[in-house]
Amino acid sequence: MLKYLTGNNHRLYWIVFHSILGAFSILTPWLLIIWFYFVLLTSIPLFLKKSEDHFFKFTSLIVYVVSFELLSRMSKAYPLIPWEMGKYLLFLLLTAGILMKYRRGTVGWILLVLLLPSLFIDESDQVWFKNIIFNLLGPVNVALAVVYFKNQIVSAEEFISLLRLFALPAISVLTFVVIKAPNLEHIEFTLGTNFETAGDFGSNQVSTILGLGVFLAYLFWRNRWNLSGYRWLDFGLLILFTIRGLLTFSRGGMIGGALGIIIFLLLDREMTGDRRKIKPLKSILTAIPIIIILAVTFTYANKVSGGLLSKRYQGETPGTLAGRKEKTLNVFTSNRLQIFKDDLELWKENPLLGVGTGASYYLRENTHRIAAHVELSRLLSEHGLFGLTYFFILCVLGYNVYRRASWTLSGPVLFAIFILALFTTFHSAMRTFVTPLLVGLSLIVVSNHEEVIE
Repeated sequence: MLKYLTGNNHRLYWIVFHSILGAFSILTPWLLIIWFYFVLLTSIPLFLKKSEDHFFKFTSLIVYVVSFELLSRMSKAYPLIPWEMGKYLLFLLLTAGILMKYRRGTVGWILLVLLLPSLFIDESDQVWFKNIIFNLLGPVNVALAVVYFKNQIVSAEEFISLLRLFALPAISVLTFVVIKAPNLEHIEFTLGTNFETAGDFGSNQVSTILGLGVFLAYLFWRNRWNLSGYRWLDFGLLILFTIRGLLTFSRGGMIGGALGIIIFLLLDREMTGDRRKIKPLKSILTAIPIIIILAVTFTYANKVSGGLLSKRYQGETPGTLAGRKEKTLNVFTSNRLQIFKDDLELWKENPLLGVGTGASYYLRENTHRIAAHVELSRLLSEHGLFGLTYFFILCVLGYNVYRRASWTLSGPVLFAIFILALFTTFHSAMRTFVTPLLVGLSLIVVSNHEEVIE
């Protein structure tokens, strides 16, 4: 089945199919469950026999099936599709890929070792096994993704196919949200995240996927890669992802998508000989259309919300508008700054080894029993100096991706993907599949990009 999904034919068919899949998931999860396991079962030969393009085929399976995590949760497909399927399945598939000897990123093993000491520490005496899985599997998957993806070579056509596979489940989520949500005129917007416009699900997670959809739709439209086979439809998907993402009133995912686009535009250059040379005037002119598109879309969404959207992005709350609360950075970040500060206090008290995986949840003074939303502070508080080293190595990997951006055609896209992955850790930690998978994709090597045509 993956052969048909990654082929260049029937692109519009797959867009329609995944839209139908998203719509049906509102009524029943069974179509999604059947499709999910059908794809897995028809991919069994990938575990048994290698071929010349086996890495691409196996990676296609990873990207596609793992990306259904959010839709399966929204459609209540559990227990047949486990609640946090993305993390578990990503772990299993990456491990399988590594056992197949796809392992060039040796630095990933160092990342993995750095996480081990915290398993033997629990300063709270309250950590359960599920706390460890909840907090540790994300960073573990990042380490395994580095081992599996780093320096693996794919063609430009294969790379674009992988991004398309990432986008298809996001289109299912978009369809679910559009149909499930009430008529926009009947929604009572507030200055908090909106449960109704997120398809009656967690706004932060939905916004993350819709923001990713904005980024991917723009890449396909801007580079004329064709997501659907029709430029006008790709443009329409970009607008729809943007509007529905903004109306969730969850800012992290949408800011991440916009940040990815900005990074791409800043680094996108023309080839001059064997180097890529930036042309400031052309870069500015290239950015104008997307600036206008996003501005008009934001204006429309703001009008629909009665002007509350702009106030939301300004960090206003009912308390700040009424004068009962001061608008601080902590208020703007929805208490994430306080969690960050509390984590730093724990790190100060336990600088070398930290308090142990999952223990910060119980030990923070002001944010007791609140899940971490910033992975950096969680790494520091729970893993100590080892967590700091982990994050430093991750940043070094990102810097190496940035260096490639100056002389490869795919470089700006890969670095934008890495930045989007890193930014996601600052509002959703590493609790989903998004960061590990994006980090992995950013570390691959894309060959013969110039040979790709529309």
